[in-house]
Amino acid sequence: MWRTEVDQPHLERALELAERGRLTCEPNPMVGCVLTSGGQVVGEGFHEMAGSPHAEIQALRVAGEAARGGTAYVTLEPCAHFGRTPPCVGALLQAGIARVVVGLEDPFPQVCGEGVRQLRQAGVEVDRAPRAFQERCARQNCRFLHRVRRGGPFVTMKFAMTLDGKIATSTGHARWISSPASRARAQFERAAHRAILVGVGTVLADDPRLDCRMEGGRDPVPVVLDSTLRTPVDSRLLRGGRALVACSEDANSERAGLLERAGAEILRLPGRGRVDLAALMETLAGRGLDSVLLEGGGRVHASALASGVVHRVLGFVAPLMVGGSQAPTPVEGPGVARMDQAWQVRHLAWEGLGPDLVCEGFLWDWSDVLR
Repeated sequence: MWRTEVDQPHLERALELAERGRLTCEPNPMVGCVLTSGGQVVGEGFHEMAGSPHAEIQALRVAGEAARGGTAYVTLEPCAHFGRTPPCVGALLQAGIARVVVGLEDPFPQVCGEGVRQLRQAGVEVDRAPRAFQERCARQNCRFLHRVRRGGPFVTMKFAMTLDGKIATSTGHARWISSPASRARAQFERAAHRAILVGVGTVLADDPRLDCRMEGGRDPVPVVLDSTLRTPVDSRLLRGGRALVACSEDANSERAGLLERAGAEILRLPGRGRVDLAALMETLAGRGLDSVLLEGGGRVHASALASGVVHRVLGFVAPLMVGGSQAPTPVEGPGVARMDQAWQVRHLAWEGLGPDLVCEGFLWDWSDVLR
């Protein structure tokens, strides 16, 4: 039976441990594990990268014989199948663990309740965390859940706006809306995604590098939505030779050749005069780019929402007001005609970051993984 005063602190710690694998463990989920015996912590672990020991194995190695008769707190259901490593259920049983507290059931088809079933069949007491805590575990592993449930790239739409809903002034000036703390968080998001997607308007206006300026952070692959190939050949993002420029099938071939010689790879996609975003996502998925950070302007965001390719929204709201009826907003385009047609953002979470507020929400509902 779940005991909040006893169990919650240990599962909180397991969540903290799991977070250490955010930048390294893909395509596997983030998992943290805490082992206790006699009310004392005897082992901790987290999953660092695919092929490395799982969180439970790391914690058991630390605990040694002290784990026998103890409790394991795991953010995700222990695996019960052979993958790159042996199943964690067997290791927990061999170590003599008497109780397991599971933060979230693993939706991966080869697990999906099997780990819990095998543990209980062997006489181990298994308790699930309350629904509110399950939601926190699901939020942490939202990209993994999406990959298992739906497939295709997980897309985060990120923007910074003023309190009156503008992403720049009416003259286009936008540096800086958000605080240094928010900008540091934005760099972390770049490190955590495989690709970064912008519209050609952003390239023309800002000549961005689209790299990660966080120490030790991984650079995402730059992707530009550019249906008619207006990207300048001397753009800074082309210099690394990794940039993908997505255009429509009727884009100018001579212009494509110039960009290729400048270091771009051209992706011709279905559609005339516009880029089919759903087709682009399929193409990126085929290249292993399974998480995309969308940092476009209002028109690109509107197209992405209308195409149904956005899964997560991350908005930074600064305590500034700039006014201006012509000042750009995070989502432009034609919009919807009625409020009952609005895009519904679910699983909202707000946090303070310096003087700013950060809002995270989802455009797909992962409630079906909760129990």
